[in-house]
Amino acid sequence: MSISTALANAFSGLTANARLAEIASDNIANAQVDGYMRRQGQLGAQIAGTQGRGVRVIGVERLVDQGLVQENRLASAGLSAGKAGLKFLKQIESAFGLPGESGALTSRLAAFESALVEAAARPESSARLTQVAERAGALATGLRDASDQIAKARSRADTDIVGAVQRLNTALKGIRTLNKTIGAMAARGEDFTSLLDERQRMVDQVADLVPLREVAGDHPQIALYPTTGQTLLDSRAATFGFSPTASVTPEKTLAGGGLSGLTIDGQPLSAGPDGGQLGEGGLSALFELRDGLAVSAQARLDALARDLVTRLSGSGIDPTLASGEAGLFVDSGTPSDLAAPGLAGRIALSDRVDPSRGGEVWRLRDGLNATTPGTLANPSLLQSYRTALNSVTTTGAGGVPATGSFATLLSETQSQIATDRLAAESANAFAAARSDTLATELQRMGVDTDQEMQDLLQIEKSYAANARVIQTVDDMLRTLLEI
Repeated sequence: MSISTALANAFSGLTANARLAEIASDNIANAQVDGYMRRQGQLGAQIAGTQGRGVRVIGVERLVDQGLVQENRLASAGLSAGKAGLKFLKQIESAFGLPGESGALTSRLAAFESALVEAAARPESSARLTQVAERAGALATGLRDASDQIAKARSRADTDIVGAVQRLNTALKGIRTLNKTIGAMAARGEDFTSLLDERQRMVDQVADLVPLREVAGDHPQIALYPTTGQTLLDSRAATFGFSPTASVTPEKTLAGGGLSGLTIDGQPLSAGPDGGQLGEGGLSALFELRDGLAVSAQARLDALARDLVTRLSGSGIDPTLASGEAGLFVDSGTPSDLAAPGLAGRIALSDRVDPSRGGEVWRLRDGLNATTPGTLANPSLLQSYRTALNSVTTTGAGGVPATGSFATLLSETQSQIATDRLAAESANAFAAARSDTLATELQRMGVDTDQEMQDLLQIEKSYAANARVIQTVDDMLRTLLEI
């Protein structure tokens, strides 16, 4: 080997080791950065003509298992969807109240029945009749409050969809821009691995909202497709559209045209319930909440309110009422329509017995249409109210037929909500465990700082060896010049 060849080899070794040291240092510095993937230098022979002239770093490899990344994204999307549904079910269960709590619907009903029993024992007592009116009003208020919670949840979901669509569009445009930049840098032979990390973070943001498949294209560019087949990003980025609704009320539905749906490049796109054309991710979960879970919860609550109004109406309960005429509880809507969605939000105590609205509590004893007080010791109407509450009726609360007293129907509805919540918790726990396992596996592929420090020691030794070769050649040349 000639002296010039030895120098060339040594200099190339110094340059290559300097680059490897830089790569290892970057790995250590970014070990805790979310989305950063370990880099590894790729070495190759340096050729001059037909002769080898040492070594060079021919590229920087970004170590990533794309299949594992894909599975982690799907798990993250499923977990995001599950959390949204579970949060809503917990809110609805809280709105109904847990059995035994003072403000729970079951507790309000029990207090109302207790007031009826006490008033029937002393029907001449104005204080006890007032207590009946107050507790009946509290029961109606409880139903309205629960309905209000559902309406607020739907409104929040509608607002959250706006933010999700904005984030989705911004991320897709950002990925498209990075695709172009990465392609240009690849064509110039420049290192673009840091941009791959940034692009992966943006793709992860999209994947949290929409489960997707990443497809590698030319010049390290990528295309994105939902698991159901729509195109999110290819030669161009898709644009999602959504129009928020100022007030989401029970009667407004997507099918009825009262609420906005999702569009992609101006074309309608189904996003829920059950995932629709975008799969079951965070975005579809918001539509599922607004148009599925909340609507079902409202239907259950409306069925209870309808049953309560019907039980205590008509001449069969109060002889002063005409057949079918509203009784103790009424639909305060104008015009009244018990079949219209949102009855639970409109139910109210009849003005005729509500002292706060000019009503007279003695009508609880003598009849809602009575014009003057009757026999003070007559408890029959009060007893009829309690009997009606405990009579067996059938209602399709939320599409599930149920038979029993009003207390039974209320308890069964609460039980069904609790069952749905427990099922959601179980599914969410599984999704969380899956997501955590995959995330841990991805972290194992990340930077091991101990290993990087060991690699740096080896690089330092290699660098020193090449420097020693140069020093030796320098000593040889000095000796020759001194001869």
